[in-house]
Amino acid sequence: MSNQSTLHVRDARPDDAAMITEFNCGVAWDSEHITLDRNRVRAGVDKALGRPDLCRYFVAERNGELIGQVMITLEWSDWRAKVFWWIQSVYVAAACRRQGVMRAMLEHVESLARQDPEVCGLRLYVEQDNKAAIRAYERLGLTPSGHVIYERDWAWPKGS
Repeated sequence: MSNQSTLHVRDARPDDAAMITEFNCGVAWDSEHITLDRNRVRAGVDKALGRPDLCRYFVAERNGELIGQVMITLEWSDWRAKVFWWIQSVYVAAACRRQGVMRAMLEHVESLARQDPEVCGLRLYVEQDNKAAIRAYERLGLTPSGHVIYERDWAWPKGS
């Protein structure tokens, strides 16, 4: 049996919170070399798992072990009178990379989004220096939107 045949993508559950917390810390380290406060991240994950109006996590598991995650948030587009699903917090365990896990998660999310008449598309942002992630997203058929994202983040000041 191949590894791919045992891969399953599903909605995250509250009992996945500890691993999602670890994955989120991995995302921060891999993408920006930031060490996060695990207690703060866990509080955020717990709140997110209980509030589907904020976001929705999906996890990839193989043989009962969580090996990846993706989160979506919603953005209302008044131009389209529909929502975009923003793909965020994408993570695949290091030992499972380049095995189709990210592809499976993104295909799962896209399939659900296309079934929902309220959704008009998918978007994501990526750290501009994260060349590996950029190449991976482009291999999956995502293209730059032409937008540049600006922020004013008073909860996470630069350099902290």
